[in-house]
Amino acid sequence: MRFGFVLMVAFGLTVAATNPGLTTEPAGKFALVIGNAKYPDSDLALPEIANDAQDVADELKRDNFDVETGINLTGDAARAALDRLYGKIKPGSVALVFFGGFGIQSARQTYLVPVDAQIWTESDVRRDGVGLEAILGEMNNRGALVKIALIDASRRNPFERRFRSYSAGLAPVIAPANSLVMYSAALGSVINDAAGTAHGLFVREFLREIRVPGTSAEQALTNTKNGVALGSRGEQVPWFSSSLAVEFSFGSNPVLGRNEDNARKKDDREDCVSLAPTPPPGLDELANDRVINELSRRISANRNDKIAYYKRGQVYAAKGAFSLAIKDFDEVIGNNPRDVEAHNNRCWANAAGGDLQLGLKDCNEALRLRPGFADALDSRGLINLKLGRNEQAIADYSAALEASPRQVSSLFGRGIAKKRNKADGSADLGLAKSLDPDIAKEFAKYGVSECSR
Repeated sequence: MRFGFVLMVAFGLTVAATNPGLTTEPAGKFALVIGNAKYPDSDLALPEIANDAQDVADELKRDNFDVETGINLTGDAARAALDRLYGKIKPGSVALVFFGGFGIQSARQTYLVPVDAQIWTESDVRRDGVGLEAILGEMNNRGALVKIALIDASRRNPFERRFRSYSAGLAPVIAPANSLVMYSAALGSVINDAAGTAHGLFVREFLREIRVPGTSAEQALTNTKNGVALGSRGEQVPWFSSSLAVEFSFGSNPVLGRNEDNARKKDDREDCVSLAPTPPPGLDELANDRVINELSRRISANRNDKIAYYKRGQVYAAKGAFSLAIKDFDEVIGNNPRDVEAHNNRCWANAAGGDLQLGLKDCNEALRLRPGFADALDSRGLINLKLGRNEQAIADYSAALEASPRQVSSLFGRGIAKKRNKADGSADLGLAKSLDPDIAKEFAKYGVSECSR
């Protein structure tokens, strides 16, 4: 039931100086997303890299980043794309680079490897590779206030083994002030990609965490590291470095299973019998919401602004105004019937407080468009739970957890379905509550109690 969404206050990545009284909007947000999935010099294909790159690009576009995406870029193409990125940067802007593929370190620096690299000696690395420190330095020279590098390149590759007896992974980076850098694995270590996977664990956890409301970027990346470590059972632990002197967050997307005040972990877990559904918000509350008002203004100015409809639907859903959310998702799907995220969102809104049968159709369509989509499986699990189809709910939640082991709502929902099916759901319920003590209250909003019936 968790839905894909990045929403910044005033529809931008809000940047605040360490003095709380100084808050500004960035002078543009620019991103280059590269997914090098096939290297002619290697027999190893990385199909998940192309999928991950597209997912990252789509998520950034939803928040009005100016995104260029490149798949299987040669050295010349990569440098040209970087030059275009540098040319867009203005003083005070946000610049982000995502790279998926092969990386290698040389002379204690990390280099990103283009698909046409011809590397046989260590000097070839510096000739054909693209230096990460140079990328961050140029972003800084062009005036970017916040520099972000997400590097999913800690893999065993055919190049470094030609002149080394072991794979050394990536090196620490010396980054300018106000930089965030994250590698998909620890320094000097590599990962072995699971054969046949459609998406990588690192990107899946990253996208999950940046959608959490009220979470700083640093905390989101820390949560990403922890999520990858948990999902890989400790075999993969990302490396993260921050030199931020400003505060910002990636977004404020409500994620079912995390209270909007997730940073406050309460110990006042109430007995399930005392929990009641939260009433929908009043019209005054919605009318006074600054984000809703700004989105409504954008829609009034341009009735074809489907991104504004999508984001307003997200805000309505987060506030429990499900009927209004459904209407906005109707607009998005009417414009693009293949928008898998919108189908999942409308499914979730119907699951939480609308027509269960209509929601079921949307979930099934989302899963047809994206088989194995964990969020849609989670949404459909709630529908089956509310319909009393406990076996189907358990199956959906279990499938969602296969893809996303930390999805709190799937753990809690599966625990309830097991209890209702006269099985032991205590382990699922206990783990869900340990991850989010407010999860029972969250489910109560949607009329679902952990009390068996």
